[in-house]
Amino acid sequence: MVKTEIHTHVGIISLNHPEKLNALSREMVHDLVAAFESFKADGIRVIILKAEPNKSNVWSAGHFIPDLPEDHEDPLGYNDPLEVLLRSIQRYPGPVLTQVHGSVWGGACDLIMTTDISICDPTATFAITPAKLGVPYNASGIGHFIARLGTNQAKEMFFTARPVDAITAEKWGIVNHLVEEDQLEPYTMEMAQHITTLSPLSIHVIKEQFRILANSQALSADVFEKIEGLRTMVWESKDYHEGLKAFREKRKPDFTGE
Repeated sequence: MVKTEIHTHVGIISLNHPEKLNALSREMVHDLVAAFESFKADGIRVIILKAEPNKSNVWSAGHFIPDLPEDHEDPLGYNDPLEVLLRSIQRYPGPVLTQVHGSVWGGACDLIMTTDISICDPTATFAITPAKLGVPYNASGIGHFIARLGTNQAKEMFFTARPVDAITAEKWGIVNHLVEEDQLEPYTMEMAQHITTLSPLSIHVIKEQFRILANSQALSADVFEKIEGLRTMVWESKDYHEGLKAFREKRKPDFTGE
C-alpha cells in the first residue's frame, strides 16, 4: 500500500492503494508509520509524501470509513491509527513536504494540515467532511485547521464540507505553492534537496519549537471534559449511526439532529 525510495538525504513515501482510493485504512497507516520510523532511523533529512497516479485522480479518500467504530466508541481517539500517523509527522525530526495531485478528502485533509510544507498542482482540491457522516471531529484535528487557516476558513471548510479548489487553497494557506502539473514533482524535489543543504540539527530544533508553541495553549480540566462530553454526544447519536449506515448503503444520509 506504500512505496518508498531514497534520493541521498530525501525520502519519498508514496500512497499506493488505488483500489481503495488511497483511503487511510489501519493497514495503510501502519505502513506509513513504519516508513517514517525507517527513514528516521536512516537519518533521512526531508520526506516528500505523495500519491502514485491513479485513474480516479484522488490523492486520498481520507479515513477508511469501515474502520470507524459503531458501538459507542470514540471514532477519533488518541490511539486511533490516523492520530498516531499525524503525531509521527509532527515529531519527525526533519520537514515533511506533501506533493498533491488530485483530490484530498476527510482525514487526508487533516494529514495535509499536519505536514510542514504543501505543494499542489491545479488538479488538487481539499475537503474536510465529518459533517457528511455525522462524525464528531476531535479537538486536535480542529486545532490543525485553525493553526493553518485561521478560524474563518476553518469553519467554512468544516461547516460546508465542500472541496476547496487549488487557487483558493493557495490563497487560504492550505498549500504553500500552486504550480503547473508538469512542474509539481521537480519543484517539490528541488525544495526538498535545497533543505538538505541546510543544518539538519537547526531545522530539527526549529520544527520542534513550532510544534511546542503551536500546542502551548493549555486547556483547563473542565474545558477538556466539556469538549469530550460534546463529542460523546455525537458518536452516541442516531445521526452518527445513520451516517455510517448511509455510507455502507451508498445513499444520502437522512440526519435528524438526534
